[in-house]
Amino acid sequence: MRSALLEGSAGGRRVSVVVALAFLSGCTSLFDPAYQANIKPSPTPQIVQQVQKDDPRAQMGAREHPRILASYGGEYHDAKVERLVAKITGALTAASDNPQQSYRITILNSPAINAFALPGGYLYVTRGLLALANDASEVAAVLAHEMAHVTANHGIERQKREEAEVIASKVVAEVLSSDLAGKQALARGKLRLAAFSRQQELQADAIGVHTLGTAGYDPYAAARFLDTMAAYQHFNSTDPNADQSLDFLSSHPSTPQRVELARQHAEAFGPEGSTGDKGRDYYLDGIDGLLYGDSPQEGYVRGHTFLHTALGIRFDVPDDFHIDNKVEAVMATGPGDVAVRFDGVSDADHQSLTNYISSGWVTGLLPETIHRIEVNGMEAANARASADRWDFDITVVRYNNQIFRFLTAVPKGSDQLEPTAEVLRKTFRRLTPEEARSLKPLRIRIITVGTGDTLATLSGRMMGTDRKLELFKVLNNLSSGQMPPVGSRVKIVAE
Repeated sequence: MRSALLEGSAGGRRVSVVVALAFLSGCTSLFDPAYQANIKPSPTPQIVQQVQKDDPRAQMGAREHPRILASYGGEYHDAKVERLVAKITGALTAASDNPQQSYRITILNSPAINAFALPGGYLYVTRGLLALANDASEVAAVLAHEMAHVTANHGIERQKREEAEVIASKVVAEVLSSDLAGKQALARGKLRLAAFSRQQELQADAIGVHTLGTAGYDPYAAARFLDTMAAYQHFNSTDPNADQSLDFLSSHPSTPQRVELARQHAEAFGPEGSTGDKGRDYYLDGIDGLLYGDSPQEGYVRGHTFLHTALGIRFDVPDDFHIDNKVEAVMATGPGDVAVRFDGVSDADHQSLTNYISSGWVTGLLPETIHRIEVNGMEAANARASADRWDFDITVVRYNNQIFRFLTAVPKGSDQLEPTAEVLRKTFRRLTPEEARSLKPLRIRIITVGTGDTLATLSGRMMGTDRKLELFKVLNNLSSGQMPPVGSRVKIVAE
């Protein structure tokens, strides 16, 4: 949770408990084996220097760029990592069918696994994706795919196609109303858009692998990293609370057919293992020390505890809960569909907390339940609310000119509302100076496998996860039971 989110007016936003409960709880790719990708780039490629203020491509990219930064935690600044990504992008650009194409590449400060492009030459890659990749050729494969979207003008073409489908949908709605024929026509429009996106993705795959191999990178890296991302997605999928909406594979599904097609494109450069450079050593040097997981600005999750040095607070959730630290708030979920949302706002008006609870930002509030309390020496207030099938506990605490808010939700009839809310109230307190000093962000660390090492000893050095062996294998692209050889270098997550 970003501390910057707490700067709004304490009473300036209305938050429905129903909406809050909803909080608690690019590219579309469907494989078509019949489609033959055309690797020829657009005859009118987008060059950043040529894009003018009245060019819709520049307007689209410039308009969306601030929104992208806001959604993904802003830019990630690390000179070593930036040089690494620039080196890869430069090699790809020089080897592309249009080396005059210019790009503005941004590393996003997000643990999500993603990369994408906007019209106007805007390229984005998250630090989460850089942490997952094991060599330069894998990052090059993703960037080459996204650069292909730019050179093929996919963003503009899709926008035009979407506008045409919107117009067609309006005509259908007006002429055919809501009868079966109208619904079928609207469905056909959606299928046309899906097929169009599918063709764009496969075309970007083909162009990307071609550029990858031409640049001297291992052309099989595209297929290899698709498998790695799929393994990471499976690792996350065992956690039902993981938010994958910002991840690459949510919009670029890694089907077996798509992986096989990427391998077929790579075969044009020679058999697997016989051609291209992986760039593993200089890549691992470049990401050694890369921030992993939550950034300090968003606070830290350590087991069942959330801590935030800038805000100076901490709290625990019950032992069988999972914490998900999102940009907009901290979410926690537990058995029996019990959920918690934690956020905060500025306390500029310094009104009484009982008045604040009843100021209109909660719907379904039961006014008779509002009362003053104290939470570990801090002024607080508590109330209950009810809506639809859910009951809520609302607890607000004043500290350091901020009002911190806990919203606990349980299905009606559950006996877990008070026990869960009580854990939050009992454990919410100020960070001690010693605790604040001891907190350090997690980072990717590169270590060398020693003669006495085993999978257990290597993964045992991982921090920030209770599934150490699973995450270690995913981060290092290890198959079941595979042991990295002595003398090789591997990634771990540590302070």
